[in-house]
Amino acid sequence: MAGKNVLHLAQELLETFGGIAGLLQTGADDLKRIKGLGGPAKRAELLAVLELARRAMSQQLSERSAFESPGAVKDFLKLHLANRPHEVFAVIFLNCKNQMIAMEEMFRGTLTQTSVYPREVVLRALHHNAAAVVLAHNHPSGSVQPSRADEALTKTLKSALALVDVRVLDHVIVAPGQALSMAEEGLVT
Repeated sequence: MAGKNVLHLAQELLETFGGIAGLLQTGADDLKRIKGLGGPAKRAELLAVLELARRAMSQQLSERSAFESPGAVKDFLKLHLANRPHEVFAVIFLNCKNQMIAMEEMFRGTLTQTSVYPREVVLRALHHNAAAVVLAHNHPSGSVQPSRADEALTKTLKSALALVDVRVLDHVIVAPGQALSMAEEGLVT
């Protein structure tokens, strides 16, 4: 890191990747653009730290009730999904105490849409022996307002999962710097 103070380098990383959430989504190729991280060893060290941060957040959420704070779930999902350049649909699988069993990115789409298959969501819920789920997806456009398609998908998944006694607790839509809980908006009942 010759020629660059570590604080200046940290500030450059945060500015380049849009804050901590963006930095946590950064890959090795993205880091090659940053002067001062020239060697593969330094990039590997930083990637290892970022992975540890992601795992620590996942562990925190899995060790407590997911709905101890809806804001914690939204923050977790923003870190994982908000800065993706394409739509990603994910599901957080919860046990009967609303603790996270796993989070899976189930479907990946284009800049503006993704196809979601209810059968696959039901199969993964059964695989995890989940009692409940939180649905989530990102809007790369930056708007977290749910579309009619988002509302229809939520109803479809809620009906499909109800057949196997799995509750849909929420559907969270994230974008850089923001998140919307459809349950808080009264759209998941």
